[in-house]
Amino acid sequence: MSTAQLSESDIARIISASHSSPRSILGFHETGSGREKHWVVRVFEPGATHATVIWHGDESGLPMQRIHDDGLFELIAKPQPPMRPYRLLFGYADGNEHLRYDPYYFAPQMGELDRYLFAAGNHHHIYKKLGAHICLQEGVEGTLFAVWAPTARRVSVVGHFNHWDGRRHVMDTHHDSGVWTLFVPGVGEGETYKYEIRDHNGAIHLKSDPYGFMMQLRPNNCSVVTELNGYEWGDQGWIDQRDRQNAMSLAVNIYEVHPGSWKRNDGAFLSWEQLADDLIPYVVDMGYTHIELMGLAEHPLDRSWGYQVTGYYAATARFGRPHELMRFVDQCHAAGIGVIMDWVPGHFPQDEFGLTRFDGTYLYEHADPRQGEHAEWGTKVFNFGRNEVRNFLIANALFWLDYYHLDGLRVDAVASMIYLDYNRKDGQWEPNRFGGRENLEAIKFLQQLNKTIFRYHPGVLSIAEESTAFPGVSHPPENGGLGFNFKWNMGWMNDTLRYISKDPVYRKHEGDLITFSMVYAWSENFILPISHDEVVHGKGALLSKMPGDEWQQWANLRLYIAYMLTHPGKKLLFMGQEFGQRQEWSEDRSLDWHLLEHGAHKQQQTLCRDLNHFYRTHPQLFAADTRPEGFEWIECQDSENSVYAYIRHDGAGELPSLVCILNFTPIPRDDYRLGLPNSGTWKKVFDTDATKYGGAGYCSQESVGTETVFSHGREHSAVFCLPPLGMTLWQRSVADAD
Repeated sequence: MSTAQLSESDIARIISASHSSPRSILGFHETGSGREKHWVVRVFEPGATHATVIWHGDESGLPMQRIHDDGLFELIAKPQPPMRPYRLLFGYADGNEHLRYDPYYFAPQMGELDRYLFAAGNHHHIYKKLGAHICLQEGVEGTLFAVWAPTARRVSVVGHFNHWDGRRHVMDTHHDSGVWTLFVPGVGEGETYKYEIRDHNGAIHLKSDPYGFMMQLRPNNCSVVTELNGYEWGDQGWIDQRDRQNAMSLAVNIYEVHPGSWKRNDGAFLSWEQLADDLIPYVVDMGYTHIELMGLAEHPLDRSWGYQVTGYYAATARFGRPHELMRFVDQCHAAGIGVIMDWVPGHFPQDEFGLTRFDGTYLYEHADPRQGEHAEWGTKVFNFGRNEVRNFLIANALFWLDYYHLDGLRVDAVASMIYLDYNRKDGQWEPNRFGGRENLEAIKFLQQLNKTIFRYHPGVLSIAEESTAFPGVSHPPENGGLGFNFKWNMGWMNDTLRYISKDPVYRKHEGDLITFSMVYAWSENFILPISHDEVVHGKGALLSKMPGDEWQQWANLRLYIAYMLTHPGKKLLFMGQEFGQRQEWSEDRSLDWHLLEHGAHKQQQTLCRDLNHFYRTHPQLFAADTRPEGFEWIECQDSENSVYAYIRHDGAGELPSLVCILNFTPIPRDDYRLGLPNSGTWKKVFDTDATKYGGAGYCSQESVGTETVFSHGREHSAVFCLPPLGMTLWQRSVADAD
């Protein structure tokens, strides 16, 4: 193509940065044939007064002709120049010069198969194609940028490297997919950038990269070119073992952590390195099996706790760089600790630099406000019916598992996704095509998500925070379920917190709050959560919910934690409750670690530590806690005395059963007879009322022998001393078990 063939329209669109395929004009082109065959190089550099093409091996270069005063240059070459990247030397009126490779020399890198899979919603690793990727093209170092913006009239990548001038690096579009790409030589690690998008109405939007691997620390919000490859993992043995195991039969006891407020250093956030030094040994010592991290993906507002995400592929910069997070996870695995992420696919905030109206249209969000907005949270809802949007989210889940070796995702606010009328009044929502309230597209998305996750990572935890009785949340998609392997038991949490918060004198009227959970215990694979949501927004700390004087408050707290650890279901406890945090949690400050200088808090921490280790070493409490074979009531009807007793089995009959006896009143019960599953001697193996935990040490029994006295439907029974507001655990002696 020669200057004569370059139309005024083409020139106008290049200098106004409105050409959707600038590489068809700019860069290196072969034109003509036979004797008329020649080569042309065109470049556009606003503000340049002259330009020179420097071919490899010819440092003198060839001057270009300026064909437009705004900085459009052309060189017609004959014979054929070297077919390799060339450099451009620009000169400016102020005497400065700039030397760089021509980005439009390099061919597009988004293949047809990639575009097809993405458009179909099935490119599981699309994050390896979209976003910013440091790479080598024909021996030249730079970054390949790619972004999805199907209705945009023009997309440019902008940053300090081009003075944030959207005319300088206009991207090329692949019209069949709406993906725009450009390789920018010389741009590397640490460069900040955004996409400048001109929408179909001509308006300009400056957006961070939806697939960017890092962002600036708030209040700044640029994406940052980052190399994720290169970290040398040492956890392959952990991953292999994890993927061979069945999570249903494992001990799962999760410590929920907000890294920004677990502990601080003179008011500043701890780094991932500091968290590794302090948090990991603490979790190991306390006996937890997993850490669940809140706010791991980038978010601009601290008080959102990470639930309003603007960087879905960017680990938050609050605690360090991506490789430092990888090292933290690696160190967790070396210490035997799994890492779970709070993941938020249900909604995103309306920050102008983020996903909202990304290319000037409702691209990621649903266009219909009856489906596209959560008024309560001021957020937008993903359009789960759009293939590319589902692909964005499913690939994001895999990204965290692939690149950061996470062991699970706790999926936030599932109920808000699967119900069209969630927190909406009549007239604010529209039924599905069958007239129901279920969001069929969101359900399909969750099923696809979980099938894909387990295809690549069979041993991870996929956990739904789902607050309704929607059936089959943790059932396989082929059986009509959503495909999670666990669901938070919000009903258990609400019921038991209501019960334990009541004065014991009234508990006899509320026994159903304790027993009802066993009516539906096997309908799902449950996790019992005592989460951050229960200690914020005026709800107070867990200790403050307990009734009675100070002694009774501590006793109630000990009893409640022990009840959770022995009830069927995996476990989750929010940080601080293990030592009796007194203040309501705030993301703005550290936990009150100084409280451990006081005896009661230290004793509570000791109780939790001992309970956690007891739980992990007794498969009766976890091996069959998703199956009815793992639980058996002894006493569930003595609401008058608020006494409950049950048996925990390992489900295989290989270990002696555990008997758990709870007294939810401050009145000790002497001579309390209970039927037992076997005759012989039963030894006390745990007592929450022990003096080392701050209890009264009321129960002096270390063992009891059974009598042939029929009780609770059993031929053998024993008489127990029940401590006030306490739980005792009993196990048949090994000699008798043999």
